[in-house]
Amino acid sequence: MDENLKILIVDDEEVILQVFKDYLESVGAYTVFTTADGFEALEMIKKEKIDCCFIDLSMPVMDGLELIKRIHHHDNTIPMIVMTGYPSMDNAVKTLKNGVVDYVTKPMKMDQVPLIIERVMRERSLFVENTLLKEEAKKNKVLLKINTELQEKLKEVETINLILQQLDQTTTSKDLFTVLVNLAGEITDCDEAHFCIYSQEIKDLDPIASFFRDEDSSAARTFLRHTMVREVAGEGIPSIIHGVDGKPNIMVIPLKIRSNVFGILVSLIRDGGRRFSEKDLYFLHFLAEKASFLIENLALYENIYENLFSTLYAFVETIEARDPYTRQHSARVTDYSISIAKAFGCSQEEIEILNVAGNLHDIGKIGIPDSILLKPDRLTRSEYEVIKRHPVIGSTIIGHFDMWAQEQQIIRHHHERWDGNGYPDGLRGEEIPFLARILAVADVYDALTSDRSYRKRMENEIALKIIKESSGTQFDEKIVNTLLMLYKQGEIHSSSTLQVLAA
Repeated sequence: MDENLKILIVDDEEVILQVFKDYLESVGAYTVFTTADGFEALEMIKKEKIDCCFIDLSMPVMDGLELIKRIHHHDNTIPMIVMTGYPSMDNAVKTLKNGVVDYVTKPMKMDQVPLIIERVMRERSLFVENTLLKEEAKKNKVLLKINTELQEKLKEVETINLILQQLDQTTTSKDLFTVLVNLAGEITDCDEAHFCIYSQEIKDLDPIASFFRDEDSSAARTFLRHTMVREVAGEGIPSIIHGVDGKPNIMVIPLKIRSNVFGILVSLIRDGGRRFSEKDLYFLHFLAEKASFLIENLALYENIYENLFSTLYAFVETIEARDPYTRQHSARVTDYSISIAKAFGCSQEEIEILNVAGNLHDIGKIGIPDSILLKPDRLTRSEYEVIKRHPVIGSTIIGHFDMWAQEQQIIRHHHERWDGNGYPDGLRGEEIPFLARILAVADVYDALTSDRSYRKRMENEIALKIIKESSGTQFDEKIVNTLLMLYKQGEIHSSSTLQVLAA
């Protein structure tokens, strides 16, 4: 062998020790350590990296069998060869059971010793390699288990983040109910999910939002009548109802506000071979808790919003009541503006912004004296300058409410002109917010076609002709053309018929 091996000889006969040492060292491939005592042998093994041991079976103080056990306990990869002058089957069995790799009898031929060492070292190499492979396999198994657990935890975190992100994007209760059932379908393997308002007085549970994995099928009506669904809802405890004999699996999650059940999220797996898991129950319960909290906040916000809007609009109605000629002006302007915005394909959010801005666009007139606001004659220059303040006053009033930043800008700029000669900021062209440009056209159209203290209403066709002539100077041409189109289609003042205006 190429490497220099460290060989330990343990025997209580000094002659044998010397013979081994002289022979093996003469061969030149070994470093030989000798000891006549088992305890010394153990100390030697702890100090030196011994590659192979020859151990006499019969020794005083500690016999060879005991020494073999202790060496094996310390390092089970060291090959041990037993030497004995009194061989027996019993001794052979005992030693082989304790990790001995060879069993030789005295006297032994010394020229055979290198061959024995070479063979046992080759076997040791295979044994060590196999042991390392087993350890590696064991470690890989542990790593695989840890990785699987980490993947599960990561999936749980991702699911919780998905729930929080989706819920965070909802702005109305209606949107929230839709998100609720869609998340139930995304988180679990359900075929259907439905949200129902619940109370003891409601006889039939009717979904107000639903999710279907397969649009062609619905068992909602059937399983919502399930007696246990109502029982679970009444108890307020999330539960899984496992179907038997191939019947569907149902999961019922009550939603509570201040400990009172106000609704239930019901999910269904139609295939009796599949079932909801405890983890499904955990995630949907988490979803329901967060949704319940958000619903309560949204309900409070919506109530505050509606109350605030009603209060501010009451101011507008008070202003319009001061002048019988302008009553319902803001409502009509809002209707015209929304019709134009829909024709442009504006989003629902933009429509809602216009609804608020349109109804409140003249709220600033609350700060204009009646002597000017209700004057039946033409205004003086100084009086007109006072009137011109109302967009700024209205914008300032709305500016106190952080929820209406875009509405504030529309109210401020609804008297700006396309050519830059409007007020209060002299914006021109597309510098003027798009929705403010829509409101400007609707506002003038209603003003021209309504009775005022200083003049009678104009005919629709005349008012539209005036507006068309101001296209590109006072108004955005695209918005004017849309107003004309809507009038032709009968969507604005359908009782009259507009003659096609020359381009």
